[in-house]
Order: sequence, then structure tokens, then C-alpha cells
Amino acid sequence: MSVNDSFTPKLSCRNLWKLYGPGVSGFLSDESRLPQNGGDGKLLAQSIREQGGIVASADVSFDLMPGEIFVIMGLSGSGKSTVVRCLSRLVEPTSGEILLDGLNLLQASPKELIDFRRYKMGMVFQSFGLLPHLNVFENIAFPLKLQGMPLQDRSARVERVIALVGLEGREDSYPSQLSGGQQQRVGIARSLAVEPEVWFLDEPFSALDPLIRRQMQDEFLRLQQELHKSIVFITHDFLEALRVADRMAIMKDGAVVQIGRPVDLILKPEDSYVREFTNDVPWELILTAGDIASDNAPPEGVREVSADTKVCDLLPYLSEHDSGVAVRTADHSLYHMTGKDVIAALASGMSTTTTAKS
Repeated sequence: MSVNDSFTPKLSCRNLWKLYGPGVSGFLSDESRLPQNGGDGKLLAQSIREQGGIVASADVSFDLMPGEIFVIMGLSGSGKSTVVRCLSRLVEPTSGEILLDGLNLLQASPKELIDFRRYKMGMVFQSFGLLPHLNVFENIAFPLKLQGMPLQDRSARVERVIALVGLEGREDSYPSQLSGGQQQRVGIARSLAVEPEVWFLDEPFSALDPLIRRQMQDEFLRLQQELHKSIVFITHDFLEALRVADRMAIMKDGAVVQIGRPVDLILKPEDSYVREFTNDVPWELILTAGDIASDNAPPEGVREVSADTKVCDLLPYLSEHDSGVAVRTADHSLYHMTGKDVIAALASGMSTTTTAKS
């Protein structure tokens, strides 16, 4: 999916800190010590750790654009789940700003926060969190009942999302009668029933078997094609992140190491930590012609392809045509790509002989 960077962010996270330990309130009390305008929060985080504090989130900043899937990933303990819980204020941040449509959620009253959660936020977690004494229909309807929605409207909404996630015929089933994938569909449907403006998913598929997990990823992407939600998606699986992300952030020790499109992280990793995540990535399934096309003008008469064509789809053709292909970008510029360009990109963690095109 293409995200228009000229849009106003739907949600902005600004200089978010979450600290634990004795006297943590004093660690950030001196505003002169706080990083400003891109300053290095890692030094302050290290200082806080040396004073006995636990840094779960260190100066985290990013924007979530309308209709974007923004993936936050990292190893266990990197701080990714803390961030998403701070965004919903299930965990109270120590410092920073969280702006939803320009309103700072950290300044919201308890009533305002309840309204945000009931009407604007959807949340799905690794544990399905279904109520065992309620059937599928009742589980999905539960948040709408809390909203006070009339029964007729509630039923129509539930029927619609049940069809959306493919659970027709299981309305009267209880959680114990469902497979793991079906239970997660119920959790997704329940969060979608409130028609949230922002959707937080914290490792929603990690408890599923690999095959079911792949199927749920496909289902999730299908839903996003229809709904165009603004989504923060947490995962520790780089291949999953590559499948679903428009942009992604990689975290380590509570801090953001790098933010960018998946291909940016693959071709231009900031450091060895980011590069390690890409070691086992099947690049030919991720890279597009526009990502690795050279600035050279293509020869006359060669086949023309769009910049978003996956390299894997071009390999058979390139193996038989040394002249390569002409690559047409969104601004109608033409570039050139040959089999040698593909080999050079696949052979190096950071190709110095290719130029990424958008």
C-alpha cells in the first residue's frame, strides 16, 4: 500500500519515555537533560541505567500516517510492547507526548480516555482474551454493549464483521469449540466492531501454528485492503514484518534504531544490529525493480515494467535477456535493470552500485 507522506499524521509519538525503579520521576525532571530535536536519547538512557533505573522506552518518536501499517519490531525485551501499551495508556508513560488527531492523550481525562478506547481505538493481543462463557456473537458484541448501542444496531454491526473475518456459521460456538485461528478471528472481529480509527496489534499471530499464522497474515492484509485502517503492528518476526509493513521501526534496549520502508532497512541498514535481522531474508521476494534499477538509460526496445514489479517475477525473463528491462517509476521516469544489477543487490547487504527509486 502507498502512504502519502504529505498527509497529517493520524497518530504521533513524541519523545516517549517509560522508566521503572526507585526515584524514576527525578531522572527526567531536569528538562535541560532531555534530548531535543533529534538529540541522542541513548546517552541519557545509559545514565539512567547507571543510576539504577530500568529503561523500558527511551525517547521513542514516530508518526503513524492515515491508512498506514507501521510495524514495530525487535527481540524480546526491546521495548516494542511497552510502546504500544503506552500509546493506549494501558501503561502510563513517564514522559513524552502521544498525539491522536492532534490531541495529547497523556492530557486526556479519565472519561476522555474511556471514550477514546471505546470509539477510536481497537486492540488485539497475543492472548485472545475471549470471554469463555460468551459465544462468538456475544464476544464480538461485548464492546458495543458497553457503548450502549441499541440491540438492533449492535446485531447488524456484529453480523457485518463476522462476515468480514469469515466466521459465518460459528456465531453460536463458544471459544473452547474453536481452533486457535478461529479464536484470533473472533478477537480481530471484536476489535473491528467498534470501527476504530487506530488499531493496535501486539504480536496477534505469534501464538498460532506456522501455517495458520500465514493464513491469518493473508486475512489481515485482505482486511486492510478493504478497511484502510491506521495500524501499529508489533512483532518479533522480521519476515512477518516484511509481509505486512508499509514502514517499520526496529527497537533495541528501549530505543528506536532505525525507521524506514522494509526495503530501506534491507538495502541500507543503520548498523550491524539491523543487518542481522535481514540475513535470512529472501531478498528476491521483497525487492522491486525500482529498488535496484540503475540510473542508466535503458536501451531502445527493451521490455518495460513498473517500478513496483517484484524482482522474483522478473528472474525468468532476465535470465534469458541480457539487455534487461526498462523500469518506469511513478513520475514516468525510465531507468534500467539487468540481471547483473539483481545479482549485485542480492550479493551485498548494502549495494553501492544501485540507486533505490520510489
